[in-house]
Amino acid sequence: MRPVRFVALGDSLTEGVGDAAAGGRRGWAALLAPCLGDGTEFTNLAVSGAQTRDVLERQLPAALAREPDLVSVVVGVNDTLRHTFDIHAVAAALDHAYAALTGRGAVLLTACLPDPGAMLGLPGALARPLARRQRAVNTVVHTLSDRYGALHLHASDGEWVADRDLWSADRLHPGERGHRQLALRFHALLAGAGRAAGQPPSPDAEFPAPTRAANLWWLATAGTGWVARRCRDLLPQLLGLAAGELRHHARGTTGRLDLAAAAAVAAALAALPAAGPDGPGDQRRPTGTKRTGVPGTACAAAGRSAERTTAITG
Repeated sequence: MRPVRFVALGDSLTEGVGDAAAGGRRGWAALLAPCLGDGTEFTNLAVSGAQTRDVLERQLPAALAREPDLVSVVVGVNDTLRHTFDIHAVAAALDHAYAALTGRGAVLLTACLPDPGAMLGLPGALARPLARRQRAVNTVVHTLSDRYGALHLHASDGEWVADRDLWSADRLHPGERGHRQLALRFHALLAGAGRAAGQPPSPDAEFPAPTRAANLWWLATAGTGWVARRCRDLLPQLLGLAAGELRHHARGTTGRLDLAAAAAVAAALAALPAAGPDGPGDQRRPTGTKRTGVPGTACAAAGRSAERTTAITG
């Protein structure tokens, strides 16, 4: 029997940004891989800044070429942070990717994610439009995860989101302990479906958390660059959305914005083809799969970092 091939797709969350592993980024997927069983072959194709179209156009072909048994697709936050946000395009890209992967027989891992506006602590009028966008993306991911029988993780809320010790200085990416929590929770899903032969990863950090000085240095360098890029791209549109929020709030008609967002999601899902490009659109969830946010128990099986492509030998 050949070893399990695990391929991770997505953005900076899966690439491993925020994990304090020695030698650079590691992340939840690399922590999970050794716990799937001896000989697991792991490839991380996730790229910082990726949007759903990047997963579809660039990462998906490379993933399919590896003939994976297990694929994670965790993406969407970057779409909400661009002025080009289009829930129809997000739904179409995810539907195509999910169909192509499951049509080849791969087990699919997905997740809904926290609202970036709340994580960044933005004022209400600025945060609410981003929250509405993230809810739209999460609704699409939930619906398509059911359609394609994915093992879906509810990671959009709960104690782990509120625990600042689990998050890095930028407030958008988990720190090492946060990445370990994601790995634990995905392992619980896989174990429940009989897809994880190894023990769950340890929740305990392997490396010291970044110092306050290191966090401040990050905010003054990489963090400043990130803010500058978002100011050029998203901020003008976000200010307009915030002005609309304030007008609706003054009139007591904020509910109309929520209804319009829900209608856009419904239209985006209704516009999807009945069948994906490589498999039926109404695939059923495999026996024994479920959605959960409950973490697994601890072991010390995943304390080492993995390369972009790694053969796991125990």
